[in-house]
Amino acid sequence: VKRIVLAHLKPRWRGASLALCLMAIASGMTAAQAYLLEPIINKIFVSKQSAYLIPIGVAVIFVFAVRGFTSWANNVLMSYIGQDIVATIQTQVFRSLIRQDMSYFQQHNAGRLSSLLVSDVMMMRMAMADALTGFGKNVLTLIALVGVMFYQDWKLSLMAFVVFPPAGFIVSRIGSRLRQVARSTQEQQGILSGLLNQSFLGIRQVKTYNAETYEDARVGDTLSRLTKLSNKAARVASLSMPLSELLSGSAIAMIVLYGGTQVIEGVSTPGKFFSFIGAFIMAYEPLKRLAKMNAGLQIGLAAASRVFEAIDTPQKILDKPQAATLIVKEPTLVFDRVSFAYPDGSKALHDVSFTVPAGKKTALVGPSGGGKSTCLQLALRFFDIQSGRILIDGQDIRDVTVESLRNALGYVTQDVFIFDDTITKNIAYARDHASPQDIIAAAQKAAAHDFITRLEHGYETRVGELGTKLSGGQKQRIAIARAILKNAPILLLDEATSALDNESEKLVTEALNTLEMGRTTLVVAHRLSTIRDADQIIVLDNGRVTATGTHDALMSQGGLYPSLYASMLTEKPESHAA
Repeated sequence: VKRIVLAHLKPRWRGASLALCLMAIASGMTAAQAYLLEPIINKIFVSKQSAYLIPIGVAVIFVFAVRGFTSWANNVLMSYIGQDIVATIQTQVFRSLIRQDMSYFQQHNAGRLSSLLVSDVMMMRMAMADALTGFGKNVLTLIALVGVMFYQDWKLSLMAFVVFPPAGFIVSRIGSRLRQVARSTQEQQGILSGLLNQSFLGIRQVKTYNAETYEDARVGDTLSRLTKLSNKAARVASLSMPLSELLSGSAIAMIVLYGGTQVIEGVSTPGKFFSFIGAFIMAYEPLKRLAKMNAGLQIGLAAASRVFEAIDTPQKILDKPQAATLIVKEPTLVFDRVSFAYPDGSKALHDVSFTVPAGKKTALVGPSGGGKSTCLQLALRFFDIQSGRILIDGQDIRDVTVESLRNALGYVTQDVFIFDDTITKNIAYARDHASPQDIIAAAQKAAAHDFITRLEHGYETRVGELGTKLSGGQKQRIAIARAILKNAPILLLDEATSALDNESEKLVTEALNTLEMGRTTLVVAHRLSTIRDADQIIVLDNGRVTATGTHDALMSQGGLYPSLYASMLTEKPESHAA
């Protein structure tokens, strides 16, 4: 709460101050309603003085009108402030998440992160809106009505206040318990989002393996836990109602007993008594609203704690304070005694050294899990190495800005990601404000232009989530067009032609050969026939460089490379998606 007030409400103090003034006026009018009961009863019903009818009637209309207008204006203003605050927090959450390193996303399920950004922030939004709109107003109304109570009879007021300490204790205890339940509920909501995300995105696998029943059970178990937690939250949140009613009923009974005796004995007037009891009953309403609001606030605060944890998660891949812009004149890529282990402790590279000469094509080959793809990801600083150096044109990539580093690298993977947008937007993702001519030229070089123009809306065709409207080969060619459009001096290709049929592979390979001319290219390849023409081939096995040379040289040396090549030749012809 302190953080929300200081970091977000304080900068909006002008609007908050105006809302506070409106709250005070509305609260004062509520107290005036209770106070008007005294002249209504004493002057009209007891004394029967008709001269007071019109003045009191006008006063009642005025009080209700002012209270209604100020309440409306306050609600609207505080709602605007609350929504603006939550939108700012939501932006901060996404900004923090999207800038985390790859290890963060390996450790956190995408569905849970989406739930955090949507579900948790939505709960926080509702709690903020209710709290900012109602908390101050109800507190000020309570204070004003208590003032009327003390003005009318301070002894009765002290008697009535007997119920407040136990009521406050109950609300506090319930709120603390509710926040714990709410946090567990939100964690289960994140798990549910993750399961649903996996089921829908992996629908082909679900249907291929007849796993609908298994997915039913997984989601059903999570929904069952979520239902139990929601029911528990409802029980805890509603617990204050019967207890508060019992305490309030006891207080009113004591007030009637003592106050009625005072009126009968002539110590007090009926108007004073009814004004007091009216103020007490009216004060009970904001008190109940505060208790109910506290329940919602606790749920919102549980969400806020998770949201602020995400915002406060430190970024691991950061620019140094004096980081320079990477300047690439001679795009040589050097791995100098590089060692790297993943966050789970598994060692990926051991003292790896090799040089990718400027303007040349270098290939990384080796058994699966040998560290080939890891080298590409380290060059992009998706992770930071534990020891050694990675240099581009003699500059340590940790000494330059991440933005300038990644601007110098084009990257195409075997696991192509296509956004749920038009083909134009997917290709242009590589370069802001690319012209239509540049986009078409990139598609042509990637052998994608012909199939794009055959689509119903051409380049403006929306391709669906993860490009579900496209075949694997088509998605791969769009990804290659994206890299071509970027026109980076260094190309990183991770099985870039793995999803292409033979005809498309030939076209794209020719396009890549043209693109590679004059550029530094580092290729990870499973089909060794695609990299026979590489200027240099580096063999990686269990995270270590075991051999370096051209195809012919490595074949003559013996060892792992000839066996990998022979194994590839004996494999059955691969079937690739068009």
